[in-house]
Amino acid sequence: MLEPYYHKDVIEAGCDEAGRGCLAGPVYAAAVILPKDFKSDLLNDSKQLSEKKRYALREVIEREAVAWAVGIVSNEEIDKINILRASILAMHRALDGLKIRPEEIIVDGNRFKPYAPPLLGGGRGEALPYTTIVKGDGKYMSIAAASILAKTYRDDCMKKLHEEYPAYHWDSNKGYPAPAHRQAIREHGTTPYHRMTFNLLGSPQLEFDFTD
Repeated sequence: MLEPYYHKDVIEAGCDEAGRGCLAGPVYAAAVILPKDFKSDLLNDSKQLSEKKRYALREVIEREAVAWAVGIVSNEEIDKINILRASILAMHRALDGLKIRPEEIIVDGNRFKPYAPPLLGGGRGEALPYTTIVKGDGKYMSIAAASILAKTYRDDCMKKLHEEYPAYHWDSNKGYPAPAHRQAIREHGTTPYHRMTFNLLGSPQLEFDFTD
């Protein structure tokens, strides 16, 4: 079972993103504040769960979380500021959407930028303390919960975009560099949802990891 929290006596939000390695579509992130007594034997890093379990857990997380929110950064913004900055921006946007302000932030991975919450009168307050945790989505419940929300909401988005551009098979590859996706780019060109600063065609000699 995952750890329930990193900081015991504060309001702690876990953050994670989905879609960083994709060739098309936005990057999504989520921020989740769970109750200190939250328990789930099923909760885990979204990559370790079946699609059915991810969506079932999303319902549990949304029902039982103290607060949760999703942030989105479009493919156009990704091309302007790069994917690392876009991933962090998506997490900041998710944090902005929380109805309860955290006192500490824990983030999956090893890169983040200070986050200052918005003030009611405008502007930003002081930056909140944060901790980056490599493979945190497999260690802490709130980060795992954020990974599930980010992944499922992004998958929903890519399924809708697939209806607009079915040749790219986004219903199955979700925009990742699967062979069928790259072959469709070769045959049909790019769409308005492709990340034009990415290596869209790749190299046939390389093996690809299609997951976050």
